[in-house]
Formats: sequence, structure tokens, C-alpha cells
Amino acid sequence: MTASPSLPASPAAPAKPPPLRELLARPVPVVMGILNVTPDSFSDGGDYLAPEQAQAHAAEMIAEGAEIIDIGAESTRPYGSQPVTAAEELRRLQPVLEAVVALGTPVSIDTMKAEVAAWALDHGAAIANDVWGLQRDPEMAGVVAARRLPVIAMHNRDAADPAIDIVDDVKAFFERSLTIAAKAGIAEELIVLDPGIGFGKTPQQSMITLARLREFAALGRPLLVGASRKRFISTVVPSEPKHRLGGSLAAHLIAVDNGARIIRAHDVAATSQALRVARAIRDSR
Repeated sequence: MTASPSLPASPAAPAKPPPLRELLARPVPVVMGILNVTPDSFSDGGDYLAPEQAQAHAAEMIAEGAEIIDIGAESTRPYGSQPVTAAEELRRLQPVLEAVVALGTPVSIDTMKAEVAAWALDHGAAIANDVWGLQRDPEMAGVVAARRLPVIAMHNRDAADPAIDIVDDVKAFFERSLTIAAKAGIAEELIVLDPGIGFGKTPQQSMITLARLREFAALGRPLLVGASRKRFISTVVPSEPKHRLGGSLAAHLIAVDNGARIIRAHDVAATSQALRVARAIRDSR
């Protein structure tokens, strides 16, 4: 009797990405890779506009150690960015998101618009990254609460004020964000706080924020820091954005020493290596 030919195995479904709480429980800080599908981001504007370029770059960052991919379709750089409509933001995002989600690594949507966040979260994004900490779009907190997904609340200001105590300002902002989140029904364990290095701050205030990062620990939420290629580095050592790797690594290692649990970076391979080596050295004491 002739054996029946075996049927080809069905392709395995992509593995479900680990939830944020699992990533945060690991000993080495989480690396969040930056994917800007914008023409005017301060460092890589225009580099990944084509969907195939965006997907390839996301895959490259995952191979280099990124455990979250943060997709932004509107530049939020403090100087010179042009606001875009939700329709334009979605036009840039829609050809890219599904392909990046399919890579199997958690995706966060970097936006200040509830409409954009809602669409992205409904199409596979696992985290909302609100660059105005739930305080700019009044619908954002409700969008996040309804989907029971994590949110990153970033500190921001319309303009820097060198006269203020920036740490006090960040604390007060975070307290407002946490109050808004609680009223909307967002579980506290789903909230990450980002002090917004470079946003609404002078270069000196950005450095003060990094130096005093531990003061935000009293709020009881994990901290994300994104100092990658930021302008304050150039005030110490004059340099163009893509030549600020050394300064970015220095800032991020100090941030981790001061309590950061997620590092948002352009240069994923170097950042991942630096964090892992630093952890190995600490563990060798």
C-alpha cells in the first residue's frame, strides 16, 4: 500500500509579542527602536518613508536588540517641525504599521492625536506613546482606557522657560497625567512616564532632568528616557545629530543608573551592547 504523501505543514502563526510588563521584568533595560515615517524628523527625516524601507529598518533594529519599535508619522521635534492633520498622519502610517506588527515585536504608536492612536491600537500596535502625556487631546485617555493597553505619558511644554525648576515642572505634569489616567480608568500598572528630554526644555534643563531622574521614582511608575541624538549633546560637544552616538550612550547609561527602565534610541545595536555590558559589569561586583 502506497503511503499518502504528507501535506505541507501550515505556516506557524506569528508569536504573540510579550506584554510590556514582561519586558520590564527583565534585568536589562528595554531598548525601544525609533522608526520615523516622516519627511522632517530632526535626525532621520525622509530615510524610511517607503513602506519597504520602514519594514526593513524595523527588522534590522529587532535583529540588533530592539524589544519595542516606536513608530511616529508626525515629527514632534521642538524646533522647525510642521504639524500635520490626522488624515496625513494616518496616510503615512497605514502602509507601514501592519508590516511592522507582523515582525512579532511590540509596536508603540508615537502620536498626540487620539484618532491616530485609536486606529493604530486597533490594527496591532500594543502601546500608545503620547508625547503630551494625555493632556493635549482630551479623547486620548479614553482611547487608551477602552483598549486596556499600556500608555507612555511624556512631559512636554509649548516653550522652554529657563527660569523654572524643570524637575518640579515635570513632577507636576506627571501628577496631572496620572490624575487624567485614573479618571479615565487606565490601570496604574499600564502607565510609563517619560520626562521628555529635549522637549520644552533648555539644553541645561535636559541635563538636569537626567541627573535628577531618581526624583520621579516617588510616582511609582517605570521611566522611559529618550536622549538619542538630542540637541543638548551638541552644547557639550558640537556635533550634527547623526554624530552624537557617544553622547547618546553616555546619557542613556546615566539614565539607567538613575532608574530608567526603557531607553528609546536610534542606534539600537550600540545602545543594546552598551546596556548589556554595563549590566554585566555591575553583576560582576
